[in-house]
Amino acid sequence: MPEYTLMTIAGMLVIIGLELFVFRSGIFSRAKYWAALTICLAFQCLVDGWLTKLSDPIVIYNPSQFLNLRFPWDIPIEDFGFGFAMITAVLMLWQWQLNRSQKGPE
Repeated sequence: MPEYTLMTIAGMLVIIGLELFVFRSGIFSRAKYWAALTICLAFQCLVDGWLTKLSDPIVIYNPSQFLNLRFPWDIPIEDFGFGFAMITAVLMLWQWQLNRSQKGPE
């Protein structure tokens, strides 16, 4: 399996595992999380689409390192998994810290 694809899948699984079994911030059950993720990924489409367009790419990927499946606007699908992992990690840690501060000192 190509390296970028493998690292993207691993990153997604690690973040999901951390949320479900370690931090338990509860973001996956919140509509606000899914709305924020949708908004971020929509803007990712615009920026990533411009950066990776095959007609005049700014960012060039080594074809042997990813699946070479692109959707939409020539965006490698791995970029969405990587974006999911980054956004979820930040929001998960933010919500976890907020939950801890609302509990008070232990």
